[in-house]
Amino acid sequence: MEKHISNGKYPINDFKPGESWRLFKIMGEFVEGIDALHNLGPAVSIFGSARTGCDHPYYKKAEALAAVFAQNGYSVITGGGGGMMEAANKGAAKTGVTSIGLNIKLPFEQKPNPYATLQLEFKYFFVRKVMFLKYAQAFIIMPGGFGTLDELFETITLIQTQRIRKVPVILVGKEYWEGMIHWVKDQFLKEKMISEKDLSLFHLLDDPEEIVRVVAEFNKNK
Repeated sequence: MEKHISNGKYPINDFKPGESWRLFKIMGEFVEGIDALHNLGPAVSIFGSARTGCDHPYYKKAEALAAVFAQNGYSVITGGGGGMMEAANKGAAKTGVTSIGLNIKLPFEQKPNPYATLQLEFKYFFVRKVMFLKYAQAFIIMPGGFGTLDELFETITLIQTQRIRKVPVILVGKEYWEGMIHWVKDQFLKEKMISEKDLSLFHLLDDPEEIVRVVAEFNKNK
C-alpha cells in the first residue's frame, strides 16, 4: 500500500525513488562545480548569444573584451557553447588565463566550444547559474536573446534583494540595449515597479578598457 503523509487537508505522496535519487544528482553537480572552481581567483562571467557567427562584430567585441580582462588577471567564465560564449573563451584562452565553459545538456545538444580550458557540464540550469554567480567579480552582458535576458534580470534581482553581494553588471552594446533601458525607465520606473536607485544596479558601456577599469575599481574599493 502506498504511504501518505498529510498537510492537514490533503494527502501528499512520499518521494518516489526517482525523486530521491535526483536530489543526489543535484548535490553531485554542486560538489563537482565547487570543487573545480573554489580556487579560481578573480573572474568575470560573460553572457551572450550562442547564435552569433565568428564574423559578427559582437563576436569580435566579446573576444577582444575577454582578452583585456585576461590581460588584467581575470579568468573568464561563459556558458561554454558557441557564439559569444566561444568568442569570450577564445579571447581568454589566447592570453593564457583559465577559460571556463559551463556547458548545459539540452535536447538539441549544445556543443562545447574548443576554447574553454576548463569544461564543466550540467544537467540542471539552476546549479549552473549558481556557478556563474558564485565565482564572478562582475557580470558582463553581451547582446543575446531570452537566455541572456534571463541571466541579466535574475542577476539584477539577486543583487537588488541582497541575496548575492553587489558587483558590477555591465551591458555591452549601447545600440542593442538602449531600447530596453528606455522601456525599463518608461514602464518599470514610471509605474513605480522599481525605484530610482535600482537603475544604478547596472551600467551601459562599450569600451573594453573602460569596462575593465570599472570592474577593477569597484573590487579594489570593496
